[in-house]
Amino acid sequence: MAEVATTRRSRITPEREAELYAAVLELLREVGYDALTMDAVAARTRSSKATLYRQWGGKPELVAKAIRHNKPGNIADVDTGSLRGDLHALTTREDDCTMQQNAALMRGLFMAVHSNPDLLQAFKELLIEPEMEEFHRVVQRAVDRGEVEAGRPALDYIVHMLVGAFATRTLIDDQPPTQAFLTSYIDAVVLPALGIPVD
Repeated sequence: MAEVATTRRSRITPEREAELYAAVLELLREVGYDALTMDAVAARTRSSKATLYRQWGGKPELVAKAIRHNKPGNIADVDTGSLRGDLHALTTREDDCTMQQNAALMRGLFMAVHSNPDLLQAFKELLIEPEMEEFHRVVQRAVDRGEVEAGRPALDYIVHMLVGAFATRTLIDDQPPTQAFLTSYIDAVVLPALGIPVD
């Protein structure tokens, strides 16, 4: 499987791959997941459908990889020396405008996931599980430093808290998520739940 994936990727340059992913995200914002077709991606990127299927296998994998590619670096690469610093740094990797665009995109995709098992599977394998593994390394560093007790119950719910704040900001407050809101939420909710004092 790994050999197949490597063979697929070798047929396209990183620059071309980035261009294709950008086009996929543009189309997703324009028409949504259900109306997005491989024909439309091929036309927008001046590619053949055969190339797209050979490289990505299908629409779910292509969309999941485009979302993953759009993420600003690996989560585990953020290491400020404290969990508070790490969480704040992760929050500020995207400016408010980009965060707002991505929040709208993800809301649409979360709805599509519920009716598309293949998209859900692609999201789990290519996006959610790798990011959870990276995030776990960030949290484990905090445990290893002695910032957080290893048995702290809230450790299992950090991602749920953060995603919940991001996802419900528009629903509850009728405002998009912002850096200021998320960093304030981290200090008021996440860190106290972990037993980390905030000055």
